[in-house]
Amino acid sequence: MVEIRGIEFQANTDNDMGLEFVNLSHRFGYQCPNWPYFDDVHIERKHYMAKSGVLSQTMTHTMHVTTHIDAPAHVVQGTPFIDEVPLPHFFGSGLVVSIPKKKWEKITGDDLEKACGHAIRKGDVLIINTGWHKQYEDGDYFAYCPGLVQSAADWMVEKGVKVVGHDTQANDHPLATAIGPQRNGPIMPHLEAEYLEWSGGVPWEVDFPEWEPVHNTLFKAGILGIENVGGDLDSVTGRRVTFAFFPWNWDRGDGCIIRLVAMADKGQDYRIEAGEKF
Repeated sequence: MVEIRGIEFQANTDNDMGLEFVNLSHRFGYQCPNWPYFDDVHIERKHYMAKSGVLSQTMTHTMHVTTHIDAPAHVVQGTPFIDEVPLPHFFGSGLVVSIPKKKWEKITGDDLEKACGHAIRKGDVLIINTGWHKQYEDGDYFAYCPGLVQSAADWMVEKGVKVVGHDTQANDHPLATAIGPQRNGPIMPHLEAEYLEWSGGVPWEVDFPEWEPVHNTLFKAGILGIENVGGDLDSVTGRRVTFAFFPWNWDRGDGCIIRLVAMADKGQDYRIEAGEKF
């Protein structure tokens, strides 16, 4: 048991179900890290103990903050909103794989094949650990993250992945978003000269000529993306586990903050959602 403010709760590894529960979400709340051009999360106590004898809070924020899942309609017009995605899409077995990456490096299809090509199954949830969840803070994380590129999206479509999650800022490389030369960008124009030097003289519009190609490819194929995975990600990396990450039943929602949780039996030989052995 674990005691929190005088109340006893069953700990993650001490429960009647015999299951291990692992949090894979970053914190949400006051001054949590935010996309560079979004308004800050605003939380106001409408009622509090001294005033009303209860605690009640209101929040104003985007759904694309902290650990969250995008609906296809977030990027691709005419595709499903978050409340239209079937519920089984937010639950299932899958892999957590290690693909260490440094500043601005690309996550490719070859990377994915080497990491899990032998083990991936159709309908899997795939979570990618680049190591950048340790850099999640108000600063360089958003501008300098590594990111998925087109070959990775093509690989996931070919393998029939159901959902992909990653410990980076977007389903695309940051320079294929408005941070770089795309659509409403660049919102960080100073990065153009820095990238030119980093790339050895290749302009960023040459390396990233398309607007969010990974978002577009995945969403058109019915594959959703979880951004900013965090929490105790390292503890389940290299394992096959079961995931749950249900969003709100938000009418015409473009995405939703989630509590991403990995679940496993301690023996690592039971497939929870199918009720059968691995």
